[in-house]
Amino acid sequence: RQIVSGASIPARVREAFRLADEERPGATHLELPEDIAAEDVDELPIPASEVRRPIAEHKAVERAVTVLRAARHPLLVIGAGANRKRCARMLRAFVDRQGIPFITTQMGKGVVDENHPLCLGNAAVSDGDFPHRAIEQADCIVNVGHDVIEKPPFVMKSGARKVLHINYRSAEVDPVYFPHVEIVGDIANALWQLNETLEPQPGWDFTFMRKVCDAMHAHQQEGANDPAFPVTPQRLVADVRKVMPEDGIIALDNGIYKIWFARNYRAAHPNSVLLDNALATMGAGLPSAMAAKLVHPDKRVMAICGDGGFMMNSQELETAVRLGLDLVVVVLNDSAYGMIKWKQQHMGLQDFGLDFANPDFVTYARSYGAQGHRLEATGDLVALLERCLSAGGVHLVDVPVDYRDNGRILNHEIPGASRALQADG
Repeated sequence: RQIVSGASIPARVREAFRLADEERPGATHLELPEDIAAEDVDELPIPASEVRRPIAEHKAVERAVTVLRAARHPLLVIGAGANRKRCARMLRAFVDRQGIPFITTQMGKGVVDENHPLCLGNAAVSDGDFPHRAIEQADCIVNVGHDVIEKPPFVMKSGARKVLHINYRSAEVDPVYFPHVEIVGDIANALWQLNETLEPQPGWDFTFMRKVCDAMHAHQQEGANDPAFPVTPQRLVADVRKVMPEDGIIALDNGIYKIWFARNYRAAHPNSVLLDNALATMGAGLPSAMAAKLVHPDKRVMAICGDGGFMMNSQELETAVRLGLDLVVVVLNDSAYGMIKWKQQHMGLQDFGLDFANPDFVTYARSYGAQGHRLEATGDLVALLERCLSAGGVHLVDVPVDYRDNGRILNHEIPGASRALQADG
């Protein structure tokens, strides 16, 4: 918002902080023209008022409990809005007491530990993956923290499964999302009320969902030890997971690897996987990692970028060096826009204008005062990443990556295996 009068500055600043702190929390922008900045004013800052979070109405909770008690195969879907400290604690308590399986969206990763035995996986792929088979069986979906930035990983149809909406705001209705019951208010409090009122039901049946969980975990391990070079994305995810502690933070840029990390990298804590699933702008990985390191200087932080995304703001290496950050930047080098190649292949289109030449990343990193490294063998990746993380300073690691099997695995193998599981189950 533009400030048009010096006298309005206290109100505008107070309002900016209010909006930044409320749902959805985030940055606000105030524009201060030079002529306004030069004004002499007598106004004083406006102090913050004490505001309590609005809580859900108990009748809405009771309606949701009635629906859940009548269900046979309920399922939790955890979205971006649940990625708050209080929500995470209450969700874990709810899952542990009720025993209802859950899946996460990309921006809901880590809200509940994805190593939990009731986690069925992440809806990283739009459809056809193992978690989508559980969604298809579910007759009641509890959608917690749905953010319209992320389309729900299910399509609603009239007369089909019941959908419960738990969020700070009422649902934005569209052709594929029109919840039957809405619990509107503070999510953590709504979950607490729900957990206090509901009890595990003897009629709930999660037999097929447990098969989905086993199949998903088994498939996540496929390729985790692949010795091929250049590195396959499955091996990359597995090796990064080995060197990152549970509270470590990875910041993903936007590319095909984001799907692989969302799908295969099990997050144990909220905000331990940072990704941009809104505008999904290339170039988000490096600055996100830098900000995370400034906020959490004692945690291991790693930026994971494609070569295309990295080169869109690679000059920020200088900022990271100047700030004295301890940061590892992994650049996945395929000399192409890998995500678009995958999409064009899936659509039966011919590649056009998607290949490019890269600089020598090692020399490029050193020109900014960072350390540069190039992976020469897949078996060296864990040791190299560990050495960089332990050494301190800014390190760029050039990792040649092989995406040739993306189409076969993501578009054919996984949907085929999940359909077979459904037919067998």
